[in-house]
Amino acid sequence: MSDNQDKEETLASFQVITGIEDVGEAFSHLEATNWDLVEAISRVMPHDDAPLANPIHPPESQAQSQSEDPVSVATAHPNPNTNGFRPFNFDEMPGPSQGARMFPSSQLLAQLTSSINLDPSRQNNNQNILLFNIHFNQQLYQIRMPSNATIEQLKRKIFDVTNVPQCRQALRGWPPSRASEAQLAETQLCNLGLAPENELILVDLTDDGFMDTEQDESTQRLDKMFKLHIVEEPEGRRTTLNLVGRTTIEELKTKVYYITNTPVRHQEWSGWPSGCDNETNLAQSGIEQSHEFILRNIADRVQNNSNPITSSEVVNLDSESSADEFEDATDFNNSEYIFSDSPPVQPLNRHLITNNTNDETSGSAQFVENYKQRFGEPHPDFFVGSLENALRLACHKPAKERKLLAIYLHHGESILTNVFCDHLMKDDGIILTFRENFVLYGWDMTYESNKDMFLSSLTACINNTASLTARNIKLDKLPAIMLVGKSRMMGRQTCEVLSVIHGNIGLADLQSRLFDTTVLYEEQLQGEIREENERAARDQVKAEQDMAYEETLQADMAKEAAKRQKEAAQAAERKRIESERAEEDARRESIRLVAKQSLPQEPAEHEANISKIRVRKPTGDHLERRFYIHDTLQDLLNFVAANGFLIDEYKVFSGWPRRDLTAIEASQTLEGLKLYPQETVILEERF
Repeated sequence: MSDNQDKEETLASFQVITGIEDVGEAFSHLEATNWDLVEAISRVMPHDDAPLANPIHPPESQAQSQSEDPVSVATAHPNPNTNGFRPFNFDEMPGPSQGARMFPSSQLLAQLTSSINLDPSRQNNNQNILLFNIHFNQQLYQIRMPSNATIEQLKRKIFDVTNVPQCRQALRGWPPSRASEAQLAETQLCNLGLAPENELILVDLTDDGFMDTEQDESTQRLDKMFKLHIVEEPEGRRTTLNLVGRTTIEELKTKVYYITNTPVRHQEWSGWPSGCDNETNLAQSGIEQSHEFILRNIADRVQNNSNPITSSEVVNLDSESSADEFEDATDFNNSEYIFSDSPPVQPLNRHLITNNTNDETSGSAQFVENYKQRFGEPHPDFFVGSLENALRLACHKPAKERKLLAIYLHHGESILTNVFCDHLMKDDGIILTFRENFVLYGWDMTYESNKDMFLSSLTACINNTASLTARNIKLDKLPAIMLVGKSRMMGRQTCEVLSVIHGNIGLADLQSRLFDTTVLYEEQLQGEIREENERAARDQVKAEQDMAYEETLQADMAKEAAKRQKEAAQAAERKRIESERAEEDARRESIRLVAKQSLPQEPAEHEANISKIRVRKPTGDHLERRFYIHDTLQDLLNFVAANGFLIDEYKVFSGWPRRDLTAIEASQTLEGLKLYPQETVILEERF
């Protein structure tokens, strides 16, 4: 019997015993207990030997019959809608007192489950099941696999539901530190450090040559510079380090020890993504190239006794800190307090919407006002009103005016909330993207009452799939953004969830996801606009042809056919040229932006150890910038590229002696290349 059949049988049995008719409610109880039927029944029917306030006494004959056969309460009256069972009736429940209505005991629950031929071993096996949400072609496929299954077996399951052959499957979304292992077919899922539920994106490697670049991106990050902003608490002292992506976390902590005199074993960090260990480097950790951390000294906390810790966290302190204390750095990964995902300070007001809010409009107004107070400026422009009105403003408009609806789902208890709102949602590019391409609607899911009301609204305004998607987002992946658009399904237009962006994402990935979804949606809208225009054009041409039909039928038909053919050829050529130009412009702009973001801060003119570089452009005018002498040649090349002169199109030559700087190892410093205190370099086009 397949896993799906097992779960269908368990679900039906759960509804029979508990009398819960709502499939969604029953499903949620079973999911919460990993499909352990006995535990799920205990969850909704607590063990309590005291009778209810108003016990119901069944007829004496009925009570006697039930006491002889406890299992008969579930089998006495078959119901065709429940495969031979009827819902559990508490009024027929035997108990220690005469006919009193009682809650079932653990022993009776075991009898009930055994009476319907359930194998308890199958329930325990569900504890080792991993759930994969596979996103492909704007569809969500849920696949459950045992933790000891391999990547190859997972891909076979994906083929069964998507028809994408294994040789063309590329999966994105693996933990950064396990991305290379996830490319091997024999790798077991239990060795990838996965959560019970995982989000993966399936890419079909078509004949067009598309490749999965997740591993390539991780490799490219090894040579990039990471700017780490470290805030020491409680002093609030800030330190900024520029380190290459190959630097391991152990090496980072070593550098921090030399700067702050805080021994490695006394360093407590906040801000690292989950899954990082001693050997993880910055490129693999999943942090952005500009990232902020909180650093505390465990020794200060113990000595001041201002923040009590458990005995397992106590560190033996010497009277003096010395370099010898650093010898225990290799053991830092074994201490749970080294990496703390929780923020250093938890805001007092974690709820942006009060409990049991009356309606969506007032809740939305509370959300926007409290969001501004908690996270300050800048902030995205949230729509104030009901979800229905936000959906109408975004999606229920003519194609030329239509936008995407972005639903921001907030949760005050999530450890990702502060970083997501203070870092990602304050980015000017993100704010501008939301303003131009989306209607942004926010809601706080912290209180269950508000969550249930909003999920009901999602079902009513969009569909049940959207509600289930929001319900199934785990706390450790909130906040999240659901992107909703109006799409054409089976000949009719409906609103669908196009993408879900979880809170454990970096700024660059968030920008990319928003951009990609916007581009795809705009292409779809262009198709609808084009169809409307073509329909109008066809109607007009038909009318003109009808009017001229009696005069010169044959001549007009030939002329019109030639005209349409010529226009089609011209339009196709224009479209091809525009598409190529747009792709080239996008490529150049992407390279330029990356180079600009990689530039170190320009030193002031009065600072020491600086080099003033003048770049002579092919037109004769110049670019100028100051660098530190320890900045690398790569920083100079990035400055050139950031001004629109891409290195694959231009060469950079030093003045005297004349050298092709683009052919030299880019990691060399300006001081090592004798490019100080000032130098003029020349840009020449490549031929």
